Amino acid sequence: MTRRFPAGFRWGTATAAYQIEGSTTADGRGPSIWDTFTARPGVATGDPACDHYRRYREDIGLLNGLGVPYYRFSVAWSRIMPDGRTVEPRGLTFYDRLVDTVLEHGITPMVTLYHWDLPEALQAEGGWPDRDLASLFADYALTVHNVLGDRVRQWTTINEPFCAAFIGYGNGDHAPGIKDEGAALVAGHNLLLAHGKAAQALRSAGGEQEVSIVLNFAPVLTDVDDVAHREAARKFDFLHNRFFLDPLLGRGYPPELLADLAHLGTLEPAIADGDLEIIAQPLDVLGVNYYAPARAVPLEDPEADSNCPLPGLRGMDVQPPRGDLTSLGWEQRPSSFTDLLLWLHEHCPGLPLVIAENGAAFEDEVVDGRVHDEKRVRYFAEHLAAVHDAIERGADVRGYMAWSLLDNFEWAMGYTQRFGLVHVDFETQERVLKDSARFYADVVARNGL
Repeated sequence: MTRRFPAGFRWGTATAAYQIEGSTTADGRGPSIWDTFTARPGVATGDPACDHYRRYREDIGLLNGLGVPYYRFSVAWSRIMPDGRTVEPRGLTFYDRLVDTVLEHGITPMVTLYHWDLPEALQAEGGWPDRDLASLFADYALTVHNVLGDRVRQWTTINEPFCAAFIGYGNGDHAPGIKDEGAALVAGHNLLLAHGKAAQALRSAGGEQEVSIVLNFAPVLTDVDDVAHREAARKFDFLHNRFFLDPLLGRGYPPELLADLAHLGTLEPAIADGDLEIIAQPLDVLGVNYYAPARAVPLEDPEADSNCPLPGLRGMDVQPPRGDLTSLGWEQRPSSFTDLLLWLHEHCPGLPLVIAENGAAFEDEVVDGRVHDEKRVRYFAEHLAAVHDAIERGADVRGYMAWSLLDNFEWAMGYTQRFGLVHVDFETQERVLKDSARFYADVVARNGL
C-alpha cells in the first residue's frame, strides 16, 4: 500500500555554499573561517569542491530532471561581503543569476543566509563570541533580501547554530577551531541573537516572507531506566536539543541547563536586557535536521569531562553508536526520527515543521556509468516512512529536503564522505545520478512511498 504524503508537501534537496561552490578567490570573494581552518598542509579545502560556482546551470538542470520542485541552498557571506561589511556586487550577481536559473526550471528557491562560513575578517575581530556580530548579520540579511527578495519567499537565517557554536568554539573540530567552552556558550547566544535581528530585518523589508531557522536534533537514548540515566539523558537533551529551541519559542534558556553550565560562568552575563525578546521572533516554520540519535550514560566521576561537544557538561557521557552505521559511523534508527517529530509537535504547538536535512554517507562506486547505492535507497525509504508515521500520528510536517543534491566537501572530513544523490568525480567534475536519485525522483512523482 502506497504511503501518500499530504497535498502540497514540499519535496526538495539541500546544499551549502562552501561545500559545493569552489572558486574561493573568484570575483572578489574574501576568505571565510573554513578557508583559514583548512589552510594546512595535507588538509582538503573547499576548492574546487563541486565547482558549482561555474557549473550551477548544469546542477540545476540535474535537479530539474529529477522533478524535484524545491531547492534549499545557502549564500556565502564572504562572497557577498568579503570583509563582512562591504558589498561585492559580483557576489550578489552570482546569486541573482542562480535564483533566476532555479526559477526558470520551475523550482522554488529556499535561501539559507548562514551555513557556517563566517568571513575571516569578522573572526579576526572576535567571531561569534562578539555580540556586535548579530547586528552585522542583520545588515547582511537585509542586503541579500534587497537583491533576491522580489523572487525568494522562503528564508532561513542560520543553519545548525549548535554546530557553529559548540563544534566551532567548544571542541574545535570545526572552523574556527577554538577550544573554549565559555566562548562557545556566548557564541551560541549571539547566533540566536543574530537570528532574531535578521528575522526583524527581513520582515521590515515587507512582502510575504516565510522566516525560519534550522536546528539539528539528536533524540537521546538510554539503556537503563533509573534516576542516574534519566539525569544523564536530561543533560544531553537540554544542551543539544533545547539550548537553541527553547529561547526561540520564547521560553528562555532552561533553568536546569543554566545550572548545569554555571561553573563556566559565561552565559548569563552575556544575556543583555531585551535579548530574549529579540530571539523569540515569531517563526513561520521550524527547520529540522536529523541524522542520528545519541546514547547518554552517567559518569562515575561527576567532575570528569565527557565526549559531548562541551566536555565540561558534567555527570554524563555519550556512548558509541550501535547497529547499522553509515560510513561516518552514525547510527541508523528511523524510529528515533518519528519520536523526534512527535516530540517537536508537542513541544512547539502550532509551529509547522520542514525536514531541512536528512541523508546518509556511504561508500559509492561508479560501475559502467551507474552508482548502485542500495544502502542509501534503503536509508531514504526507511526515514521517509518514519516521517510519514509521524504525520499519521499528528505531526505537522510540511516538507522534506534530502541531503544532499551533490557529493561535496564534507567539512572536517574533506572529500571522504559522500552524501549526494548525484555522484561527483572531484578530479573530472563529472556528475552521475545514483540509484537513490532515481528512487527519490519516483517518490516525488508519486508523492508517496
